[in-house]
Amino acid sequence: MDNIKFIITLMVCSVCFQMSWSQTIDLQGKVTSVDDIENIHIINKTSRKFTITNKKGEFVIPAKLNDTLIVSSIQNKLETILITMDHVLSKKIAISLEEHINELDEVIVGKYLSGDLLKDMASVEGKPITSLSLGIPSYQGPLKTQNERILYDADHGVMYTGLSLNVNKLLNTISGRTKKLKTIVKLEKKEVLMYKVKTTFSKDLFEENPLPQDNVMDYFYFVSDAQNFTEFCNTKSDLEILVFLKEKLKKYKTIMHIKE
Repeated sequence: MDNIKFIITLMVCSVCFQMSWSQTIDLQGKVTSVDDIENIHIINKTSRKFTITNKKGEFVIPAKLNDTLIVSSIQNKLETILITMDHVLSKKIAISLEEHINELDEVIVGKYLSGDLLKDMASVEGKPITSLSLGIPSYQGPLKTQNERILYDADHGVMYTGLSLNVNKLLNTISGRTKKLKTIVKLEKKEVLMYKVKTTFSKDLFEENPLPQDNVMDYFYFVSDAQNFTEFCNTKSDLEILVFLKEKLKKYKTIMHIKE
């Protein structure tokens, strides 16, 4: 009976504590990067609020607990951040961006090259050298994003032998935090795909069908909200995706009353 009371108390406290911090605050942030930190896009995906950084990399954006921030710039990797209790309490957030670099996953060691491409290709022997082939312990699966790691932590935890249950997982499930995190991870993957589509097709799309710069991001969010967006963009050819984007662009212009 004491164990049950303990669990119920924890659940009630957890729910009340989360509800008490659901109010929106002005979150003060600072971005650091090896590249230029001015005019970096800061998007509150949850509330659809938007701002950019100043010359010092500073910004202010409305946010609340469990909101999702998207930090986007050409020179750096896309960063997705979940607003935590620490951010709400301090009303501050520090974001360090990773430089976007094209890296080689494998290195192939071959014989001395003669300069004759066909001859050199025919003389290549052996398999690519990787950490796995060299016997170096390393994680071989796909790297988890920040939100995927948070979801993993929320859905796992210490198993209390005396209670025969995982209190951390139970509390997060009942409070709805695990479900919300799963939704955020799903949206994050769609967000990454949306930016990939934007980068790949913007030039060809808007060359013949101009769109005001202020509407570009809103248009791609409009496209990503399509029910078949993720499946379509992951399975169709570039030509089919471009046709799809053009059709959505016509519909978007009609809704927004933008003249051709």
